[in-house]
Amino acid sequence: MIENLDALALARWQFGLTTLYHFIFVPLTVGMALIVAILQTTWVKTGNAKYLRLTKLFGKIFLINFAMGVVTGIVQEFQFGMNWSNYSRFVGDIFGAPLAMEGLIAFFFEATFIGLWIFGWDKLPKKVHAATIWMVWLGTVMSAYFILAANAFMQNPVGYELNEEKGRAELTSIVDVLLNPVALTQFPHTIFAAIMFAGTVMVAVAAWHLKRNQFVDEMRTTLRFGAVANILAFMGVGLSGHSLGVVMSQTQPMKMAAAEAMYDTATGRDASFSLFSLGTPDGAHEIFSVRIPYLASVLATNSFDGTVEGIRDLQAEYTAMYCGSPDSLLTCPTDGQFAPIIWVTYWAFRWMIGLGAVAALVSLVGLWITRKNTKLPKWVWTVALWTAPLPMLASLVGWIFTEMGRQPWIVFGVMTTEQGVSPGVPAWAVLVSLAVFTLVYGALAVVEFKLIAKAAKEGPPELELDEHGEVDHTAAATVY
Repeated sequence: MIENLDALALARWQFGLTTLYHFIFVPLTVGMALIVAILQTTWVKTGNAKYLRLTKLFGKIFLINFAMGVVTGIVQEFQFGMNWSNYSRFVGDIFGAPLAMEGLIAFFFEATFIGLWIFGWDKLPKKVHAATIWMVWLGTVMSAYFILAANAFMQNPVGYELNEEKGRAELTSIVDVLLNPVALTQFPHTIFAAIMFAGTVMVAVAAWHLKRNQFVDEMRTTLRFGAVANILAFMGVGLSGHSLGVVMSQTQPMKMAAAEAMYDTATGRDASFSLFSLGTPDGAHEIFSVRIPYLASVLATNSFDGTVEGIRDLQAEYTAMYCGSPDSLLTCPTDGQFAPIIWVTYWAFRWMIGLGAVAALVSLVGLWITRKNTKLPKWVWTVALWTAPLPMLASLVGWIFTEMGRQPWIVFGVMTTEQGVSPGVPAWAVLVSLAVFTLVYGALAVVEFKLIAKAAKEGPPELELDEHGEVDHTAAATVY
């Protein structure tokens, strides 16, 4: 049985699982840092202690999540050397540059100001202290951008040249790498999705307490604040997602074709968006679908009469381009197939949109029904509570679409995934590390959930006053 294990498949599963697990914490860190910064700034401007109490509550949730994100992120990066040494050797000169900038610039910037924020409550002026959490958010945003720039190189390689003598890709322009059109469009899409997740977490925390009639004033504010953030961020996700779709169609047309299960090239009315589709077991033919005319053309080209290339035409084009010469070792898959798994990309794309839309719809309905101080049935709060993970799940399936839709490439048009795996690592070793990571990450997930749930259920802390009637931050800081 051990002999039949596939090291490539196991390495892909391991990297996929650890990456998705790590990304559970990333959007909440980015979004919650912004939420906490807004809450604390509101307290500084208004002097209303309600906002300070909410700052303390969601600041604690932010710090718990941030710590877990750091731990899982470090493990993720080790895999480039463990399981993907060929990839690291071939493109490490380019891929490593934005990752190094993330660690040396963004992370240290972020960590410095987190320290100032945690320990500066009773030492810094209120406005200066509030500025530190804004700097923390700026650090999280910079960190996200550098990592997205590294990922964008895999989607749309730019700023490099191939050194045939050394057999590797070498960086020629860090500016081109950082200003990759894919990174520029992925970035706002990711940030808005993060704000959605933070907004729904706020809604869930508020719903739990309002269901029990606790902290009513603070929780009504929290509920409406989170719902508004969720709705506005969803609008941003939609607009930025459209821009990303246009860029994706230009740089990775096969991914767009797979997302639409579009086997034949279509133009204008025929370039329709599939709401629902059934295909043959081999994924080569469509049996039944429900489509909206013109919509795929608009999504891919910003035009009603645009052309969306089909899977069959692209397969023929890529075969001629990448498999027709003796120099195609790194660019021609063993099986000669350039299309990703159609059902994965097709349904991941729709689940991404659907889960986000449901979360935004629940927030919109919640704003309407809570506009008056009327008593609501408990099932309303239960629905709001279970909305919390929807944007996170949407982000996860969005990344599944992004990465699975790039296959069979690890770097589009430059290197296939099967060529990037470490040659000397046996399948059993990958299996053991996969099992260990799964068990450890499962345990960490339980710890993370319990800590955040405990902080959320405790609600906003009581504030102690000093002899002058001011908030005693020395006592309040012990919350952290």
